[in-house]
Amino acid sequence: MRFFAAALFFFGAAASNGQAPEVPHKMQFAGMTLTIRDDAKREIQKDVDALTQYSRYYTLKVERAKTYFPIIEKILEEEHVPDDFKFLVLQESALVPDAVSVSNAVGFWQFKDVTATEMGLRVDKDIDERMNLVSATRGAARYLKQSNFYFNNWLYALQAYQMGTGGVKRSVGDLQNGAKNMDITSDTYWYVKKFLAHKVAFENTAQGEGQTRVIPYQINQAKSLKEIAVEVSSDETTLKEYNKWLKTDRVPEDKPYTILIPVGKLDMDFNKLVLSSSRASKAQPLPPSKENENQKISVNGIPAIRAKAGETISDLVKRSPISITAFLKYNDIAIDHPLEPGSLYLLGKKKTKSNEVNCKVKPGDDLWAISQRYGVRLKKLMKYNLLEENQRLVVGSWVWLNATKPKDQSFVVSQDEVAQLSENEAFDWYTKTPKTTEAIPLVTSTLVQKGAQDSVLRNQEPERSGSSLTKTHTVSPGETFYSIAKQYSLPVRDVLTWNDLTIQSSLKPGQVLKVAADETGPTHAQETVVGPELKALLHEVKSSDTLYSIARQYGVTIRNLLEWNNKKEFTLTVGEKLRIIQK
Repeated sequence: MRFFAAALFFFGAAASNGQAPEVPHKMQFAGMTLTIRDDAKREIQKDVDALTQYSRYYTLKVERAKTYFPIIEKILEEEHVPDDFKFLVLQESALVPDAVSVSNAVGFWQFKDVTATEMGLRVDKDIDERMNLVSATRGAARYLKQSNFYFNNWLYALQAYQMGTGGVKRSVGDLQNGAKNMDITSDTYWYVKKFLAHKVAFENTAQGEGQTRVIPYQINQAKSLKEIAVEVSSDETTLKEYNKWLKTDRVPEDKPYTILIPVGKLDMDFNKLVLSSSRASKAQPLPPSKENENQKISVNGIPAIRAKAGETISDLVKRSPISITAFLKYNDIAIDHPLEPGSLYLLGKKKTKSNEVNCKVKPGDDLWAISQRYGVRLKKLMKYNLLEENQRLVVGSWVWLNATKPKDQSFVVSQDEVAQLSENEAFDWYTKTPKTTEAIPLVTSTLVQKGAQDSVLRNQEPERSGSSLTKTHTVSPGETFYSIAKQYSLPVRDVLTWNDLTIQSSLKPGQVLKVAADETGPTHAQETVVGPELKALLHEVKSSDTLYSIARQYGVTIRNLLEWNNKKEFTLTVGEKLRIIQK
């Protein structure tokens, strides 16, 4: 313990006394050369500074990396995935095995249950391989390789890890497929820049052997943890702590599983190293005092506490009546989250709505900041505003706090120059004026007819074998959702959706499952009437643009713009490129 404290001091001093690594102008990543432009360099450097600012949390991450990276590096090499992706697991979970995100992604590599199952991981009441370092790393490697197959570009595979291959295709197209040199600018997707910050912050420190090492030990038959502990000269409690993926006391026999065996300096409190959410100790409440009573604060009826300059999360929790686990959960943050002096942090569960109807986005706001400020759950804000968790907000736009935003309010955006409709002005979806030709030629595309009124572009997935209508499957003993889906070349989510089931549902021999969509329901490859080839143009959004003005400029409808660009809201970002279909 003394050595560990000394290590914290040594590494922490280097990380916090103005010694944060500097972001270079050129970086090597996965065999590619990345040129970091000045605007992006400043953004990435800010993230690097934040990651290394708090010495204790930075050093804990370094120690976790030294403990787990040797296994991760070996698996990535075996799977032919570039070694640089080991820094992605730090970004996703900080290498906390039982980490859970607000969107219910779990484990080292933050898989949702359906995606995990599609990658071959077992997720049920007895086993959750998302928390198994070996299984989850192989699953992540498969996912990354699958994405790289589409793009032949590891940077796009990285981006697809967060937004999916379809999202990347729509966002960047295929102009950089196979590229070996790329520019990183302020327009580069935030997730990529965040990854590069982790690579810069940890590349030179997360090397060498950690105080605690883990050895993978493959189990090929059913065994109890007690039996395994005897075999490896360990104890059952320690094995449980290192293998949270096993929810029972016995390893099953359906396939080989890998147990992690800890070796080395086990006198150190490994719980502090990995921050086990299930064993974090409760902070003792402060005795009531006149000063505390006078400083009581609430947000949306929820008790809150204000952070002081220089405080860490541990310091703040010591002044509160709740455990560190509850504090992290209530505030949707990780243990290494830097506290903002003067900011409020909640001491109770957020609510589903606020008394306020909406709020205007301020500079620096994201959905989390608004969730904190108004004490409303992140998931509810995402639902009310049809937003993704990390979607960038436009300064000056409106976020709805207690109900789904009205359609007639969606067009309010942030630029001062933007023309907004008055209360008495009718909104016309189909307003057209003589079109201009100022745009960048893009590609030649086909038009999918949608009724007689509107025409939209649509990305279609190829037809899958075994997906003919009205097909069913009778469950045999031992079959799983994964094996059935694989048999019919289907995603697991389709089988679950078509049968009104969840991944936790149990299968029974003789049970009949639909393995194709109903004839009257939607399918992944609906038949469409394809019209003549049309020319698509790109319009780059200027600060004075609105969807209304762009629609008038090209003689199209606002509905066209939304559908052609897969937009669910009316907000625009300066520099955003909109697809315009020309007849």
